Amino acid sequence: MALLRFRYPLSLPLSSLSSSSPAHGCRRFRCAAGNQALFSVDATKLVLEVKEKLEREHPNLPVGKNGRDDEDMILWFLKDRKFSVEEAVMKLTKAIKWHEDFGVSDLCEESVKSVYGTGKAYVHDFLDNNGRPVLVVVASKHFPAKQEPIEDEKLCVYLIETALNKLPPGTEEILGIFDLRGFLVENGDVQFLKFLMDVFYYYYPRRLGQVLFVDAPFVFQPIWQLVKPLMRSYASLVRFCDMETVRKEYFTESTVPTDFKD
Repeated sequence: MALLRFRYPLSLPLSSLSSSSPAHGCRRFRCAAGNQALFSVDATKLVLEVKEKLEREHPNLPVGKNGRDDEDMILWFLKDRKFSVEEAVMKLTKAIKWHEDFGVSDLCEESVKSVYGTGKAYVHDFLDNNGRPVLVVVASKHFPAKQEPIEDEKLCVYLIETALNKLPPGTEEILGIFDLRGFLVENGDVQFLKFLMDVFYYYYPRRLGQVLFVDAPFVFQPIWQLVKPLMRSYASLVRFCDMETVRKEYFTESTVPTDFKD
């Protein structure tokens, strides 16, 4: 595979790029703002190659947003798979099928209102200091024995989609905050955490920028030892910290979540 060199993060939609004349086998792209980015690989050509391969080999996959012809999604998975067409097609096939089977496009606040109303998880109104959307989980409000797992899973995916829809231009990742104050054994749910990690690993790759475990009590440590291997590479994104760290390093006084204010 040819050497890849990029001068900007590939979070821009294809529609914001325009091409000029190829030079030395490469195509020159300009973003809408006029800044120039040089590729040693024609990204548009790779996206079209993946589209054609998906249409030819998996014609029954849906089209549209999160479908086999979604160019922004294809570009993102190409980036995740280091621009290997074969690997991107394999991972996309699984992701697109999952989106369809799970009914992601049908999720809305109304469809998750029963579990959303518990306040166990939400997308914060403000971005963090790094410009990332923030997904907050309040562990002490999660009681797996009282809720059907599929309802928690639907809420999880709905909130991930909501957070991703808040991504500002040039930002690719979200921040996850687990508020572990008051965490008890009955709040532990390894199966749900496995689902969450699988979702980010297989279906929303490279979208989780960092995970904060806030004020983790001693009783959480055995759970962490079980969960850590399930997190794969995401384990390196975890930071254990306290409320003061969240307030001072990740937000301003006006943007910090209400639950983390003095």
